Amino acid sequence: MKAYVKPALCFAMCCVFLHNTSLVGESATADSYKEVQWDELVPESWNPEKAFEGLDLDSLPEDDYNPRVEKAYEAFMEEWAKAPANEKISGQRIKISGFIAPLDWENDAELKEFLLVPYFGACIHLPPPPANQIIHVKTQKPLKGLRSMDAAWVYGTISVERHDSGSMGASGYSMALDKAEPYQW
Repeated sequence: MKAYVKPALCFAMCCVFLHNTSLVGESATADSYKEVQWDELVPESWNPEKAFEGLDLDSLPEDDYNPRVEKAYEAFMEEWAKAPANEKISGQRIKISGFIAPLDWENDAELKEFLLVPYFGACIHLPPPPANQIIHVKTQKPLKGLRSMDAAWVYGTISVERHDSGSMGASGYSMALDKAEPYQW
């Protein structure tokens, strides 16, 4: 191999490597991620409302205890708690908008770990969303400028991985965060 070919080949390989790794941190570009909506995280076959099929809730008195309604509600909450994730999305590089529910702060100003949820107030009010509507996000580098319940775009690789955050709910997904930015209305 000629002497000038080796440096050129090395340079070309470095360019390919740098191109493939340049999506970490602030250099990630929005068009290198698939934009995903929250309903895409729910498997088509999942229907937690099937527990209420056959019950005419409108005809029941509001102030009376009804064991059929109680049983249906318990079945609904059990289905809600074990909500399945959409395996088809695992491993994809996505961008998704949602609201931040902080789990871990550094120096009281830098976000290290949070839950991304589809609506304002989720995980703070009970019950939390089903697991297939919560993404557990961890950052390599703490984020500045994002606070509790801020709307944000997050970019990263999503995987199916269950994580229990206690009273804030169980997430059905985790994300290795590449980038986060405030959502612009």
